[in-house]
Amino acid sequence: MTRRRTATTALLGDELGPRGRRRVLIGSVVSGALLVVVVVVALRRLASRGQLDADLWRPLADPRVARFFLVGALNTVKAASAAMVGAVALGMVLALGRLARAAPLRWLAGTWVEFFRGFPLLLLLLFLAFGLPRYGIKLPLLWTLVLALTLYNGAVLGEIFRAGILSLDRGQTEAAYAIGLGYWQAMGSVIVPQAFRRMVPAIVSQLITLLKDTSLGFFVQYEELLRRGQLAGQDFRNLLQSLFVVAAMYVAANFVLSRLARRLEVRQRRRYRAGGIEVKGGPEDLVLVDASTPTRARAAPVSS
Repeated sequence: MTRRRTATTALLGDELGPRGRRRVLIGSVVSGALLVVVVVVALRRLASRGQLDADLWRPLADPRVARFFLVGALNTVKAASAAMVGAVALGMVLALGRLARAAPLRWLAGTWVEFFRGFPLLLLLLFLAFGLPRYGIKLPLLWTLVLALTLYNGAVLGEIFRAGILSLDRGQTEAAYAIGLGYWQAMGSVIVPQAFRRMVPAIVSQLITLLKDTSLGFFVQYEELLRRGQLAGQDFRNLLQSLFVVAAMYVAANFVLSRLARRLEVRQRRRYRAGGIEVKGGPEDLVLVDASTPTRARAAPVSS
């Protein structure tokens, strides 16, 4: 079995045949038609209840209202930016801790990751906002939200970093040891930089999730974008329309980040001359080989 895939979409499976492609096409057409029907029905229901009246949308065109929303968006960016920096740093520390040679360090990092990764983010935020003040610890709303996002997403990113490091060929570590590098030197100079390039799509995807999770600041009355949308909707009695604008701003921001991640991925692939991946071997002995450099030993076993 021989086929080509990009480096981020290597899959094991067969190409769709004519019948499979027809089924996919039919399913796409039917799904698209159903989506159009749902949208039409929803618009008709909204129109019948007066939710499409111009009077409800006109206040949102006021420049003062636009500035009000933009301040909320700026607060969202502040919280997301600080939490992203903290989560990436914490995630890398946790990943290295879980891969450390010292068993107590591995146990401590593993316990931290499993605890915060399994802890509901909203519950964590509510505890930091309303529980800590009972013990004399009161943080500003911004840093309460940042801390909650950092603790939760840091644990998730820790697993992403660990998986990226473990995905590298063992020969990379052995080569680092062969030139006299120690364990932590090999990690910092050889392993982590290579793994990071593989992890970029997953990291950006998690950071996009983090950006959307800033909307949980609504529950502690931090005036991020969603909270400001609610306040505007209450003032003008057009909550649905205000929240529609908020949703559109979130979608636009996430679209820009997704496109940025795609461009970064393509740029890195070109910079490091990463070609497609060719899958060779029988069902009992499959390997993934870099198709752009078939003569170098870059094969990694793949479980069937």
